[in-house]
Amino acid sequence: MNSIAKCARLAAACLSFRQTASVRWYGSGKETAREYLEKSAAPFEVFDRKVKLMQRDRAASRMVDSREVDYLRDEVAARVADRLLDIKRRYHTVVELGAGCGHLAKAVDDDMMDKLIMCEMSPKALNRDMDTEYDVDVERRVMNEEMPKFEDESLDAVVSSMSMHWVNDLPGMLIQIRKALVPDGVFIGAMLGGESLFELRSSLQLADIERDGGIAARVSPLTDTRDVGSLLNRSGLTLSTIDVDNIVVNYPSMLHLISDINAMGEGNAVVQRLQFIKRDTLLAASAIYKELYQNKDGSIPATFQVIYMIGWKPDPSQPKPLPRGSGQASLGEMFDTKSQKL
Repeated sequence: MNSIAKCARLAAACLSFRQTASVRWYGSGKETAREYLEKSAAPFEVFDRKVKLMQRDRAASRMVDSREVDYLRDEVAARVADRLLDIKRRYHTVVELGAGCGHLAKAVDDDMMDKLIMCEMSPKALNRDMDTEYDVDVERRVMNEEMPKFEDESLDAVVSSMSMHWVNDLPGMLIQIRKALVPDGVFIGAMLGGESLFELRSSLQLADIERDGGIAARVSPLTDTRDVGSLLNRSGLTLSTIDVDNIVVNYPSMLHLISDINAMGEGNAVVQRLQFIKRDTLLAASAIYKELYQNKDGSIPATFQVIYMIGWKPDPSQPKPLPRGSGQASLGEMFDTKSQKL
């Protein structure tokens, strides 16, 4: 009887523990099934946006160093302005997402637009050059370019220069841009492509393999050129145009390249990045970089692949392809060749 009583007490204790644990589980603030499903449906986070904000703020606060490394962003912004100028329209207001320190504002004039709204997540970067006068009226807004907030069909043109490669949810961003554009409104973007800094990437990978026996996430992943067209189509933008430029910059050494990247606020912000790099790994990577890619004058090249994209919000006035089989002329007759029906 004593053994039976002990077993009964043990069973009652186990049941009481399970009930208590169940109450604690539900009362501990964990998400409901709906919250879990909404969280699981959220875009996968590749980049730590908080770290990227800190990097941009820190870079912009060092004004002298920050202005010295504006050369890359200024060059890309000038090429974006050229593409905007190719569109034979004059816009009242243009919105720039990820404006940085005002690089596009330097390249545009009042023949292209009346007003430029600069949207940037970093207040320090946005206000670094507050005293600079531009040819167009400029309005500054602190805004996360990953989640642009504008009224539907309120914008004639949206531009983004050298910022989209840090966005986690590119389709979501482009969909919001498409909603904010008026019919036949245009989006022009420029972002770093997957072949950017391939010299640095390969040198660091070889050094990691040699010193540590593996590969670490030293350089952020970037979008491939072939995927950009799919992103534009998925977001509902039409008449897409994509082209690529390779900008090669020469540096005295790999350490100078890394210093400039950090001064731009373009340091690694991958969620699963390593927080440090060993000194011997860094020196080994620098030696490998010079051995593989050194120029004749002793400098090293760094390639920045820039992907430019143009997409339009659909409108009935836009040209559309004719239905298949509606052609009235034969290509064979045009080129004096004989054609046979299959």
